[in-house]
Amino acid sequence: MMFDYDIIIVGGCGRIGLPLGLAFADKGLSVCLYDVDEKAVETVSSGSMPFKEEDADEFLKRLIDNRLIATTNIEYIGRSEIVLIVIGTPVDELNNPDMVAVPSTVEEILPYMKDGQLLVLRSTIFPGSTRLVQNLLVESAKKIDLAFCPERIAEGKALSELTTLPHIISGVDACSIQRAKNLFETLATTIELTPEEAELAKLFTNSWRYIRFAIANQLFIIATKYSIDYYRVLNAIREDYPRAQDIPTAGFVAGPCLLKDTLQLAAYNNNDFPLGQAAVSINEGLPLFLVSTMLESFDLHNMVIGILGMAFKSESDDIRYSLSYKLKKILRFKSKEILCHDPYVTSDKSLVELSEVLERADLIIIGSPHSVYDDISFHQPVIDVWGKLQTN
Repeated sequence: MMFDYDIIIVGGCGRIGLPLGLAFADKGLSVCLYDVDEKAVETVSSGSMPFKEEDADEFLKRLIDNRLIATTNIEYIGRSEIVLIVIGTPVDELNNPDMVAVPSTVEEILPYMKDGQLLVLRSTIFPGSTRLVQNLLVESAKKIDLAFCPERIAEGKALSELTTLPHIISGVDACSIQRAKNLFETLATTIELTPEEAELAKLFTNSWRYIRFAIANQLFIIATKYSIDYYRVLNAIREDYPRAQDIPTAGFVAGPCLLKDTLQLAAYNNNDFPLGQAAVSINEGLPLFLVSTMLESFDLHNMVIGILGMAFKSESDDIRYSLSYKLKKILRFKSKEILCHDPYVTSDKSLVELSEVLERADLIIIGSPHSVYDDISFHQPVIDVWGKLQTN
C-alpha cells in the first residue's frame, strides 16, 4: 500500500516529538507532526519553535513545508507508513503513574490506522504496556506491526544526540524489529532488546540518575547541617582522584522524566523500591531543607527573596516539575515578598526583570544555574545549592 508520508508523530509538536521529526526530515524522510495543541501546530507551521532547543530553529525553517508539515487533523494517521507515539506519561496529584496514557492514545488513533503500518511506541511506558497495545491491535483485526523504541535524549540537546547516541529498539516479532531497525538506523546505531527489557531499560536509566543525584543532595544536606562547605569537600576529593570524578554537584533534581520514571519503577515492583523512594524524599525535600536552614540565619518574614532560574535545569525554558516553583510556594508563607526571574521562561507572566530582583531582593537563591548569572556581582547574601558561585 502506498502512503503519502513516511512518518507521522503523535505529539509531534512537543519537546520530544518535534526534534525527532526534524531529525528524520533532515535525513530525507517525509514527516507529518500530529498534535492536538492548535497553538503549537500554528507556531511550528509558521517556521517558529514553540520552545528552546539547540539548533532547532535553523532545522525547522529549512524543513517546514518541504519534508515536514504539522497538523491537528487526526485523519493524517492513516496517510503515513509509520506512526510514532511520543506523548507524555505524567503522574497524578498523588504521584501515581498514569499506566494507560499510551494504550488510551492507541485506542483513539486505531480507527484511523490501516493495514501495513508500523506503530512505534516512543513514550516512556509502564512495563507491560507494549504487550497491552499488542492485544489492542490483535482485537482490532488490523495487520499492524508494533515496536517499542524508548526516547533517550537530553532535552535541549536532542538534535545532536539523536544522530550520535544508539537507539534501543524492540518489537513484538521479527518483522516489527526489522522495520524499527531500518527506521532508527537512518539516524544512528541500534541496540536490540525484547519489549520488556526495553521498557525496563528506560526506567532503570532514569531511576539510576535520580538516585545518583539524591546521594549528592544527601551529602550536601549532611555537610550543611554541620556548617561545612560541601563544595570545598567535593572539590578536594575530586582533585586528581579518578574514583571520585563522577560524584555530582548538589541541586534541584526535577523535570518531566527522572521523578516520574522512578515512581513508575516503584509502582511496577509493588511499591517496593526503597532506594528510589528514599531518593524521592531527599530530592523533593531539598527546597524545604533550604528554607528551614535559611530561617536559622535570616529573618525571612521581613525580607524580599529573589529566585534566579525557574526552569527545571540550566539553559532550558521548561518549567515542568521544577523545584524552583516548589521553593516559591514554601517561601510564600515564610517571606515578605518573592521576586522570580528566568531569561528563557516565557510561560510564567509573574516573572520580573533581572534588574528588579538584583535591586530589591534582600536575599537571593539560585534556582536554576543559567550561565547568564555567572558574572553577577551580588550585593546581598546568595543561597547557592549548585555550587555555581564557588566555581566561578
